[in-house]
Amino acid sequence: MKVSRLTRVLAAIALALAALVCSAHAAEKVRVVTTIPDLKSLTEAVGGELVDVESLTRGTQNFHEAEVRPSMMLKLRKADILVQNGLDLDSWVDVAVQGANNPKIIRGAPGRVDVSHNVPVIEVPTGRVDRSMGDVHPLGNPHFSLDPGLAPVLTQNILEGLARVAPPHRATFEKNRQAFLARVEAEMAKWTKTMEPLKGGKVVGYHSLFAYFLKRFGLVQIGTIEDRPGIPPSPGHLAQLIKKMKEERVKVVLVEPWNDQKLAARVAEEAGGRAVVVASAVGAVKGADNYLAAIDHNVRTLAEALR
Repeated sequence: MKVSRLTRVLAAIALALAALVCSAHAAEKVRVVTTIPDLKSLTEAVGGELVDVESLTRGTQNFHEAEVRPSMMLKLRKADILVQNGLDLDSWVDVAVQGANNPKIIRGAPGRVDVSHNVPVIEVPTGRVDRSMGDVHPLGNPHFSLDPGLAPVLTQNILEGLARVAPPHRATFEKNRQAFLARVEAEMAKWTKTMEPLKGGKVVGYHSLFAYFLKRFGLVQIGTIEDRPGIPPSPGHLAQLIKKMKEERVKVVLVEPWNDQKLAARVAEEAGGRAVVVASAVGAVKGADNYLAAIDHNVRTLAEALR
């Protein structure tokens, strides 16, 4: 009986110690909040087991129109780092940060990371921008995360942010980043080979969301269903777009899961083509549950549609 009781006591102590170790390990993790799921996936790739990452949005929604909620503020209140896209895609996060009352992640703080730093931005307006032009981004197209060729830039920005708040782990972050970039490079070779025969292929987008992706693989977007960003198209614009598609024999319309898929399908059908749903972000479609999977889905979907 004494031995049995001693065994139980020792087992209980061992369990308690294990719980304490796990608790301490969890407490050591860098708590990261990202504005969009693409950045969550990239941050997890760099941070590995040293980070705990949450996204404020889902891949199935339009990031431009994210509604600030109390749940966002609660996540941000506990964050050590906020990783945002920048270029006005997620400017709404400033309202959430203000409500979170967390000095670690305000603008200019060590815990604030803008991954658009050093990104070669495209579609920067050259003239005056006003509300009559729709949701035009005065700083340029913000949908650069869909270009896998920019992964080195984005992950470097994330690494610098993580290293600022957890400097002892910089070497581990760098090791993780290099391992991830090696995977990107291997996949990029496959993607490039798949898309190579399709260079110069023409498509129509719904929103100008895939501009960086298309440019990376040598494809051309001849127009968008939106006449002006974020504003429903006029009948006249659609008629002109369909005419242009017929003239240039464009058979593919790209549409995001959260956009008007019926309208995209109608435009494509009238032009003699078809609409395909693409992953506008990680988690936007089934199977696109991480960064590499989302890019792979888009490559395969587009390649099949253009053949």
